[in-house]
Amino acid sequence: MVAVSDGQLSGRAPGDPAGRPMLAPALTAMMDAVGAHSGAVYLLPDDEPVLEMAVMAGLPRSFAAPWQRVGVGAPIPIARAVRERRLVWVGGEEEMARSYPRIAVVLPYPFALAALPLATGSKVYGAVFVTWPGSHPPELSDRERHELQAACERLALRLERAAAENRPVRGESDPLDTRPAAADTLGTVEAARLVARLPYGLCSLDLTGRVGFANPAAADLLGIPVGELLGTHLWASVPWLADPMYEERYRAALISQHVTSFVALRPPSAWLSFRLYPSTTGISVRVVRARAVSVTSPAGTEGDDAPPRLVSMSQALSLAGALTETVSVQDVVRLVAEEIAPAVGSGALALLGSRAGRLHVLGHHGYPDPHLVERFDGMPLASPTPGTHAVTHGVPAFFDSRRQLEHLYPARHATPDGFAAWAYLPLIASGRPVGVCVLAYAEPHSFSTHERAVLTSLAGLIAQALDRALLYDAKHRLAHGLQAALLPHSLPSLPGIEASARYLPATRGMEIGGDFYDLVPSRPLPAAVIGDVQGHNVTAAGLMGQLRTAVRAYTTVGQEPAEVMRSTNRLMIDLGTELFASCLYLRLDPAHGRAVMARAGHPPPLLRRPDGRVRVLDLAGGPLLGIDAEATYPTTEIKLSPGCVLALYTDGLIESPGVDIEDAVADLGRRLGEAGDLPLEALADELVGHYAAAEERIDDVALLLLRASSARDRG
Repeated sequence: MVAVSDGQLSGRAPGDPAGRPMLAPALTAMMDAVGAHSGAVYLLPDDEPVLEMAVMAGLPRSFAAPWQRVGVGAPIPIARAVRERRLVWVGGEEEMARSYPRIAVVLPYPFALAALPLATGSKVYGAVFVTWPGSHPPELSDRERHELQAACERLALRLERAAAENRPVRGESDPLDTRPAAADTLGTVEAARLVARLPYGLCSLDLTGRVGFANPAAADLLGIPVGELLGTHLWASVPWLADPMYEERYRAALISQHVTSFVALRPPSAWLSFRLYPSTTGISVRVVRARAVSVTSPAGTEGDDAPPRLVSMSQALSLAGALTETVSVQDVVRLVAEEIAPAVGSGALALLGSRAGRLHVLGHHGYPDPHLVERFDGMPLASPTPGTHAVTHGVPAFFDSRRQLEHLYPARHATPDGFAAWAYLPLIASGRPVGVCVLAYAEPHSFSTHERAVLTSLAGLIAQALDRALLYDAKHRLAHGLQAALLPHSLPSLPGIEASARYLPATRGMEIGGDFYDLVPSRPLPAAVIGDVQGHNVTAAGLMGQLRTAVRAYTTVGQEPAEVMRSTNRLMIDLGTELFASCLYLRLDPAHGRAVMARAGHPPPLLRRPDGRVRVLDLAGGPLLGIDAEATYPTTEIKLSPGCVLALYTDGLIESPGVDIEDAVADLGRRLGEAGDLPLEALADELVGHYAAAEERIDDVALLLLRASSARDRG
């Protein structure tokens, strides 16, 4: 069992007679071995897929505030290292922005990073990351890779032994979080006198930003006595430096280990230039009078509140970037569950939407009994509950304890959920309520003014993402409903013909397109058709429905294949659309073992014979439908003996970027030949399997398989 305790952590494992910290020494030794300037160790509890920071070295924890607790599924290097159980390397600022934009938004500085899992066998105990200044080469050296992997293996074995001995490993005090003593010398009288005589101001800050030394010139320029500067944060003691913009320069210097600078206005009119010289133990700051500048710089007035404001701003930037990547409602639920809830210490959450005067459960996570949340589904907004009150009044509600909640809402006595504190955050988008986010805490929790402000701000970001996702899901349902209505619900049973079909929409746009297929049980002979209207939108789908209906009508009245194609072509031109379509039409005659085909710019079908050989039927044909009103479409008759399989498909099944079309058709034929003896449903799955599993499809895929049955099968 790997556990992280709350509060200030001692870093000692109970039962360890030596009482020595484990994580901090291992981390600092690892950093020294590879010349890294910061790093952190995360532990993975057994009971939830969340990485918790146990110790950090080289930088203040406030820099990593958005990532103190992260879900294993989060798109960041430390989580990816755990998921994939391998070293993850980010070679610099550009690669970070390209691969992990959420981190780059919060830390837009030049630095390199390596993340590794702490794992033995099949067990993962946590992970480690270390960082280097931006001057590090873009590639990790073999020596650095070996040192990091060996150090992580050693630490993982120690964690394994601790778990076997039932010794919980807790978080530890950050080893480089030093507290400077209040002193006004640099170590020797001579050095202090030398610095005191310098004509410019000089300050020394530790890694947390506290002032360890300031010479008289610095105190004079800042307007603060030396005694009031020592031991404090510079931006806390100097009110006009209490602005995130100046703290950002301090962060940039420590993370990148590059010299940075800024200019600030000391009221009413004195401009000062600050130059920051970083090292792995702190920052030296030179302060001089600056030339007159024409721009104004904001000055904060919050004093000691500056560090928390820095943390909340980092959280907001990171989570705002994450929320912009969500598409569906379930994406929003997943993100809130995996990243936002862990970041604010919540043990469970529920997202409830508001529609037609009622609450609707959109998703939930962390509740031991899901029915406790599902009972809210369909609840009228007039019901006296904290969730409905938050939606109807648009005011967040925070309950520090069960007693406080049940005092205002006595009905909660009957529905205990096992939690002890709650935050009900109304989700307001464009001035209207879209729902409520409920965060539940396992222990009583006192919500500070700062925390309430952060949660309320996060609720605004969630509301915007949820509003967009609800609209997307509505369009998605409409598109799929339209597509389902336009394609056949099932294929009819035909004498002498076994049929199977598959349709996969493109994953871009509305996931709707113009590919279609049909099997028409007309007399005296049935027909099959497959086609592709260009486009992946409602217009293409609507035109596809018209063409499918026209083909069925022309077939039913007894037109020959060539005439069916000519009539459909003229109809498409008469409709006045600017779209084109490809089509392949077959009149089937299984009793005589033949088929007659007409083709309009469509990919050639494949014919698999009973002996396994596959032939590409490169038939004669005419142009695409919708181009030439006078076009003709010659027909070709082929043999369709018992056991033969015809594969009709659209170009989405064979077209891939960088792949020659002839090679793709040959590959499809090879797979048809190898798997052609399978039952037809299994064969259809085999031919579209790769495309069905793909996360992105740039085009629709339609497949219609026809197998001629033997006389024995027909009987």
